[in-house]
Amino acid sequence: MHIAQLRDFCLSKKGVTEHFPFDNVTLVFKVMDKIFASTRIDKWEQGAQGVNLKCDPEKAEALREVYEGVQPGWHSNKKHWNTVAVNNSDVSDDLVQELINHSYAMVVKGLTKKIQVILKDL
Repeated sequence: MHIAQLRDFCLSKKGVTEHFPFDNVTLVFKVMDKIFASTRIDKWEQGAQGVNLKCDPEKAEALREVYEGVQPGWHSNKKHWNTVAVNNSDVSDDLVQELINHSYAMVVKGLTKKIQVILKDL
């Protein structure tokens, strides 16, 4: 998966915007202003491609036990976030997309009912 494919996949979701809130290399994807994915562009260029994704804590632990390419979230709450290695790992592109979908759904679920209605109506 190329960074452009990751970006396009994230942006294809309803209510998603992209930002560089921390610096000029950390690309962040938000749904209704809440982060669900982030990646370091400089790391992609250096060959260390990965994405931070929110995850149900039990699922996060289970994924880490099965996949070497799924590690506790880098610079994130390690209970709720995973860093998923993209390319050069045992994590397939299909699984990366599944985990992006899961992260998006987890964040949407945590939005207020009012914001969920606004998102639904977009």
